[in-house]
Amino acid sequence: MNIFCGLLAALLLQSAVGQPVIGPEDDRFLRNTADRVRDHGYPAEVHMVETEDNYVIGMFRIPYSHKLQNQNEKRPAILLQHGLTSCSDAWILSGPNDALAFLLADAGYDVWMGNARGNTYSRNNTRLSTNHPYFWKFSWHEIGVIDMATMIDHILETTGEKAIHYTGHSQGTTVFFVLMSERPEYNEKIKTAHLLAPVAFMSNMKTIWAKYTRRFIGRPNTFTRLLDTTEVMHSTFFQELYNILCTNHPVVEFMCTNIYYLLNGETDGGNMNKTVSAQLEETHPAGASSTQVLHYMQEYESGRFCQLDHGPVKNRKMYGQDTPPDYDVRKITADLYFYYSDADTLADVIDVEYLAAKLPKMPTMTHFPGDIITHGEFAWHIRVKELINTPIISACNAYEESNRVDHLGD
Repeated sequence: MNIFCGLLAALLLQSAVGQPVIGPEDDRFLRNTADRVRDHGYPAEVHMVETEDNYVIGMFRIPYSHKLQNQNEKRPAILLQHGLTSCSDAWILSGPNDALAFLLADAGYDVWMGNARGNTYSRNNTRLSTNHPYFWKFSWHEIGVIDMATMIDHILETTGEKAIHYTGHSQGTTVFFVLMSERPEYNEKIKTAHLLAPVAFMSNMKTIWAKYTRRFIGRPNTFTRLLDTTEVMHSTFFQELYNILCTNHPVVEFMCTNIYYLLNGETDGGNMNKTVSAQLEETHPAGASSTQVLHYMQEYESGRFCQLDHGPVKNRKMYGQDTPPDYDVRKITADLYFYYSDADTLADVIDVEYLAAKLPKMPTMTHFPGDIITHGEFAWHIRVKELINTPIISACNAYEESNRVDHLGD
């Protein structure tokens, strides 16, 4: 257990050693999502948007398709939001023939890719340095109620649209549920929402690492207070740390593997698009706050979908009660599409269907049986275009066509 504790502390206490240094030989790490989009001939824009609590969020936009030359036509907007320790690059790495962002642009959509505070493209705050622990004092709750609202409002203001389509993966679904529950007026700003590997209730999660560490980090204690509000899992640092700690002992290597699985889900189910691997090394993991990880572990331990548990004393101060309040998913009224899988060890089928049953409007459910697709493969499956992306585009098209017909009828 001492080996485990030391490893966990090293992985989570990244901020203690400062930021990773990128040398001249690491120029590939200086490229961003817009650069990678332009590599394929598509136009790309960078939007830096400040939140009400001074975080600067990086957003990337493919405003139109160079193949369609449709820049002067009406283009409905869609926001794509990544999972934990991921970033906007997740939506483009499969290339123009398969990646959702490119396919949407070629289908006539105005494509926006968001980033959560603290990752590679959102590492600024106008009042705080990343070296200050308060910079990392956030969970996916703040990403949901603040970052997501800021990005949606920026898209609507920029495009003149009244509502957008949405696609989120893993944590990208969690923050959607948080926003729609806590600020239900945002349901009216969503046309359709496509939620890949939906994560809210987590009591049936089957990740081995989580099972054996839940009693250490699944509830507030001295250990979690030590690990809280630090940076975790940034690409260059993680690779160096992994090489040092995780390759010399089979037990430690097993722990490292399962720590990665906790954060990202299995991505080695045999259906991974292998051409993505090289760019994954450049772009992932993209970084997060340790508090996000601890919050997820509390979900697993408690069986609830609720705000962060700080312990009874602080809970009473923050929430006016001993325990954190639940997110009221009955307030989520947007049109939802769930995509979930038997092979997903993070978003378990039982938990996903339990969430669906609690919603006021039943989502359209797409269930993948057997080992077809694992948690991480929802973005990078070898058949992602067929299994995920084409159905998303078809549903968005159906909404737009129906809305157009209804408008003409008026």
